[in-house]
Amino acid sequence: MQNENRNEEAVSPVIATILMVAITVVLAGVLYVWASQLAEGNTDGDFSMYDFGVTDAAGTPGADGSEALVYVAMDNGDDLSWASVIVQVAADGGVYNTCTNPNEAVDTGCAVSDNDDGSWGFGEEVTISEGTDSICDSACSVQVKVLDRSSNKLIYESTVTNVL
Repeated sequence: MQNENRNEEAVSPVIATILMVAITVVLAGVLYVWASQLAEGNTDGDFSMYDFGVTDAAGTPGADGSEALVYVAMDNGDDLSWASVIVQVAADGGVYNTCTNPNEAVDTGCAVSDNDDGSWGFGEEVTISEGTDSICDSACSVQVKVLDRSSNKLIYESTVTNVL
């Protein structure tokens, strides 16, 4: 008789299995929602799959245009087609000027030159120069932005680099 009372009070294996499956499904759902929110939260420009390094191109710029200002190296990321990016430069805290890409004719503002392979690859260093007009008539500070052409979203923005 005591065995019968214990059996009646015990949870059946079927109910225990159903409860375990239900708990697993709920936990999986919570993890999925958390991971989705984490991924969405990292697409606003705070987190980037790209990283670049900006260095002075050496030599103090003068009043003439077409002088090299900075080198920009892709330190992390997949190759970027020049058709998919916009490079901009601001000098001495001024407004950003859109540079011509290597596959375009040099304009007045600034110009990017590379190794003529049609893309900006990991480890590749490009040169940002003045266009036909002078951006820096002497030593100046420069900031660089890289934007996605299709969405105009920021891929990278540098800190100030002093061009001496």
